[in-house]
Amino acid sequence: MKNVDVKVVNSIIGIGSECKGEFKAGGVLRIDGLFSGELKTDGKVIIGKTGVVKTDIHVGTIIIGGTMHGNVYASKQVQLLSTAHLKGDIVTPSLVVEEGVVLEGNCIINRKEHAKIGHHHI
Repeated sequence: MKNVDVKVVNSIIGIGSECKGEFKAGGVLRIDGLFSGELKTDGKVIIGKTGVVKTDIHVGTIIIGGTMHGNVYASKQVQLLSTAHLKGDIVTPSLVVEEGVVLEGNCIINRKEHAKIGHHHI
C-alpha cells in the first residue's frame, strides 16, 4: 500500500482470521481478514486487499484497499485505493479516491465538523 509505514502497525487481524465484537484500538490497526462488530479509534485503520469489514467505523484516518460494508466517520482522512469496494456512506474532512474504486453510498466532506466523529447523521 502506498504511503503506509507497516513498522508502526500495532494490531493486525490477519488473512484467514475472523474477529467479531467490539474493538477499540490505539495506533494503527491493519485488517487483512474478516471483521464485524464495533470499531472505534482515534488512530489509523488499514483495510488490506483481502480485508472484509462489516460495520460502521469511527476513526481518525482510514485507508481502504479491500471490502467494507458500513459507514465511515473519519476525523482526519479517508483514502480509497483502486482495489477498494465500499458500500456505505463517508463523513470526513478529507477524501482521496484512486481510479477503479467501487463506492455505493454518499460522501459528506465537511471540514468544519471534522472533530465530531460519529455525531453526524446521514
